[in-house]
Formats: sequence, structure tokens, C-alpha cells
Amino acid sequence: MIASSLRARLVAQLIRVLIRRRDWGPPEALARRARRWLGASPPLQWLSSFGITVTPTESDHPPGEWIVPRAPTSRTILYLHGGGYVACSPSTHRPVTATLARLTPARVFAPVYRLAPEFPYPAALDDAEAAYQWLLNSGVSHRDIALAGDSAGGGLALALLLRARDRGLPLPACAVLFSPWTDLTVSGASARDNDGKCALCRPESLSQFARCYARPDEWHDAGASPLFGRLDGLPPLHIQVGDTELLLDDAKRVHDKVQSCGGESELLVYAGVFHGWQILDGVVPEARTSLQQAADFIATQVDRPAT
Repeated sequence: MIASSLRARLVAQLIRVLIRRRDWGPPEALARRARRWLGASPPLQWLSSFGITVTPTESDHPPGEWIVPRAPTSRTILYLHGGGYVACSPSTHRPVTATLARLTPARVFAPVYRLAPEFPYPAALDDAEAAYQWLLNSGVSHRDIALAGDSAGGGLALALLLRARDRGLPLPACAVLFSPWTDLTVSGASARDNDGKCALCRPESLSQFARCYARPDEWHDAGASPLFGRLDGLPPLHIQVGDTELLLDDAKRVHDKVQSCGGESELLVYAGVFHGWQILDGVVPEARTSLQQAADFIATQVDRPAT
């Protein structure tokens, strides 16, 4: 267990006061609130971009942006942002993608995927698959690709792995999942045990976000809740989560299930951090520690000789 800093605890308290709520309202109101509050602020996006080239894709390519450090290697990260499937964008998560680009070092492609409630499941997964297929078709070797994502984006990354495996696509070298949301039914014990401890989420609000994204009869689909899918035959996973998060068991159960299938998974549990702490790189020290660990994992896995 990695202990929390004073700054992380202070930011967690601020999030509790300003953002956390049990009722986010009907879908349209929920989306408006989420798009106002979630993700890094424009000043933090701007500060994180120093020394990094950010280039939007051309109109005939999947929408998104390339984040490229000064001396990139052949490594490529496909990063899927969080935001509960209803909010955020590549730019709101640039503190994460830019830092991963520097630390790995790697080119990072952060695609724009369609958001709910305007575009419900499986639109986001279809767009993530299209982005991955485009990278492969453009000549990037699957062995040079790492998937990564946070929260809903972490669940989306895992769902993409399952779809790619089932459709016979070559799989990436590895995947990094930051506090992945892998169970839209909110059935994990931590959703109850950490209610009131999690700085950002309440069980009721998670269920509201889930209803925005998918119908209740779709919540057990592997594409929506990859925890319920087969987790064998996947590349190595690196999972991080906070011990007070509602999504703690979403991460733990994926880790345990992958290991029970004979796969490789490592799980790091941080103490006292808030959901999505990696996005505040430069503000809380745990963010840089977390991203360095992820970058080291990616570099090791991508550079590992093929067997």
C-alpha cells in the first residue's frame, strides 16, 4: 500500500465539497455537470504541453490528437480518456498523456470517441476499435502498442482487448488501467464499503452514469462491463487504484480473474488518493509516481522480446 501525501488529502477534500453528489440529475443535466467539472482545467492542459508536440489528426483519419515528445521511440500508446462515458476529451487528459509521452518515451494517440447520452453503448467501443485498427493499418506493429485508459477509459481499454481478441486482431504488447470502471452493475463490495470514503463517487451517481451509457439489460455485456467477459488470452496488465475508491473491487476482481486464467496482471493500490489522481500531475506527487510506474511497465513490456 502506497501512503497518501498531504496535498492528495487536501485535493480529495476539495473534490468532496465541490463535485461529489449522490444525484447528478437526468441524463442531459448529468452530462452538462460532468462536462463542466470533470477533466483537467485549460491552464493545466497548457502547462503539461511544454516540450510536447500536440497535433490533431487529419480529417480523413479517426479524430483525436498525437502527443509526441522530443525524442520518441517506436513505442506507441493508445490512450482512452475517462469521464464516465459522458464527458472529457483528449485535451482534458493531456496532463496524463503528455507525461506518459515524456516518461516512456512514446508517441501517444488519444482518440476522440463519441459520448453518451447522445451516443450510447457501443458507440465508444466502436470508436476505440476503429482507432486501434487504424494504428495497425497505418503500419504500427501491435508489439509496439500499449493500451491505456483511466476510469471509464480503463474499462473501455479492457473491453477493446476482449473485442480485439475475439475478432482475431493482433493484440497490443500490454495495457495500463487506471482505476478502471469494469462493472456497470456497481456490484463490487467496495461500492458499499467505500461509500462516503470515495472523494468523487457515490454508488447512486455511478448507476446514473451507467444508465446514460447503456441500457440496464446491456450492463452484463462484456463490451460494457468487461469484468463479466472471458479474461484469458490477454496481454500483461498493469492496474492502479485507490483504496478508498468505489471502483477498488472493479480493479481487484479483474486482477484476480486474469491471474486465475493464467494471465499476467500486476495491481498497485494507493492509500488515500482520489479517483483519477493521475490527471493532477504536477499538483499531487502521487500522480508522477503513478505515471512513472506505468511508463516503466510499458517500456518493459513493449521492449520484451517476442516469444
